[in-house]
Amino acid sequence: MGRKKLRVMLAERAPGETAGTLRALYPDSESELELSVVSTMQTLLATIELVEPEVIFLDLFLGRPDVLNAVRRVHRAAPGIPLIVFADVADKSYAARSISEGAKDYLLRGFMDAHTIERVLRAAFERNTLDGLADLLRDPLTGLYNRDGLATLGTRAMETAMRAGGTLVLVCAIIENYASLRGKLGSRGSEQAIRAAAELIASCFRRSDLVARLGEAQFAALAVDAAEPSAVVLRQRVESHVTIFNRGRHLPGPMELRLSVGYWGANDLRSFAEFLDAVETELRIPEVLPSRGFEPQEKALQRR
Repeated sequence: MGRKKLRVMLAERAPGETAGTLRALYPDSESELELSVVSTMQTLLATIELVEPEVIFLDLFLGRPDVLNAVRRVHRAAPGIPLIVFADVADKSYAARSISEGAKDYLLRGFMDAHTIERVLRAAFERNTLDGLADLLRDPLTGLYNRDGLATLGTRAMETAMRAGGTLVLVCAIIENYASLRGKLGSRGSEQAIRAAAELIASCFRRSDLVARLGEAQFAALAVDAAEPSAVVLRQRVESHVTIFNRGRHLPGPMELRLSVGYWGANDLRSFAEFLDAVETELRIPEVLPSRGFEPQEKALQRR
């Protein structure tokens, strides 16, 4: 049985320098590469779903006059597929800016030798392998990533952000009254509380963000390309969702979450493991006062 081929989609003007290099790298018809070549943006966008590529190469020349909008359109059409753009040296600034529009990497004509393209494809192969291990990186109860999954994908997201000058916001949460809920609900009911918390937290983030269950009643969400001010917004969003959830009385008692939030920028020298540990450490420090929006309104009124 043959190995699974990596499906590559290439949108390039003629003559095709990139196509020629790829075919020279993989001359054998039984190679690990399955290459589909198109020559217009319209054809690329119309056939992405049909080809189901695992990596896309886009010649920015095809996106003129608005090449950044072209990158955005391709990324929106296939948000989960690595997009590699390439351009003439004179358009290097556009190629670099395309990273912030969804591209994973960029190449320049004249410097696209076999070694460079092979390096980019190797990264795509690694992603392909990682996707095949997705089940090992997820929590079976909630479907969220587990700790290993967050560590693996969070490190990758940080490396990408470092190259592109991006930023990350990490939100950690713990069900503070989980022991009490477990006592009231039993083991089956406590699983219901865990799933409810998982769904609640996940609903506050984008599909492109990483949401994980780190422990029995502990969660984390990594917001990719989130500016520093959004840390406050994300925290308030989670708080608001918890308040609404508790008003609906979905559980015998209120769900009390404690939150900690951290920000990482491209000049931050911490690894992802160190970043996560710092935010988790803050989470484990009891707050003197409850976070606004987390204490049920009825309980707050009873104490006044």
